[in-house]
Amino acid sequence: MQHILVTGGTGTLGRHVAPRLLNAGCKVRVLSRSSREAGEGIEFVSGDLATGEGIEAAVKGVEIIVHCAGSATGDEEKTRNLVRAASGTGVQHLVYISVVGADRIPVKSGIDRAMFGYFASKLASERIVSDSGLPWTILRATQFHDLVLIVAQALAKMPVVPSFAGFRFQPIDADDVAARLVQLTLGEPVGLAPDLGGPRVYAFADLLRSYLHANHQRRLIVPLWLPGQPARALRAGANLTPDHADGTRTWEDFLADRLSVPGVVTV
Repeated sequence: MQHILVTGGTGTLGRHVAPRLLNAGCKVRVLSRSSREAGEGIEFVSGDLATGEGIEAAVKGVEIIVHCAGSATGDEEKTRNLVRAASGTGVQHLVYISVVGADRIPVKSGIDRAMFGYFASKLASERIVSDSGLPWTILRATQFHDLVLIVAQALAKMPVVPSFAGFRFQPIDADDVAARLVQLTLGEPVGLAPDLGGPRVYAFADLLRSYLHANHQRRLIVPLWLPGQPARALRAGANLTPDHADGTRTWEDFLADRLSVPGVVTV
């Protein structure tokens, strides 16, 4: 029985990964910032990746770490603290979830970092993982349906909805990513794994239009042109992986389930 630590095990991705590992016969430990009682066969330990507090105890005795914890900022330092705690402990496999385009979207200036810093943070974390001295696997996935929904909900609150002109996305279901991540976790370390993308590529305006329709909202969608190298890279499709459109659940299926709307119209 493999003993596995999942960071971010209660988040968007981790809450799908942990039960899949448990069902595969693994002993699962979840790192959380707040203490929780064990439930459904999963052990919860408290620790803070941002400060490193409690991380040494969390990694003690585990053979594999699946690093799902992520946020808009600070991923680099969190990954560094995790690697530091795991070094020399006998960890045999470090698995990290990154984002498609992390290596193709240049983020240099402070203005760029404010909007697109997530890509730079993920790339920096990738380098920490690959330089860790631990056997590793990195999976890059496209944006989760959940993230696109959060953005759509925020923009739909405006009387006029801005849509980033020329941007396209290939949203994927978190459970599709979890399935691939667990498969990689239980296999041998492969380094950089093939990308994983959702089943369809959408113009950003079409994603917004679908959400508005599903939520029975009427808004004018207007294009907003963003300057700079990161925006240029996104317009060129640096965040897409059409050759690896392996996800099974479409944006329309996700919306229909999440918003409980039958028969959402495909754009």
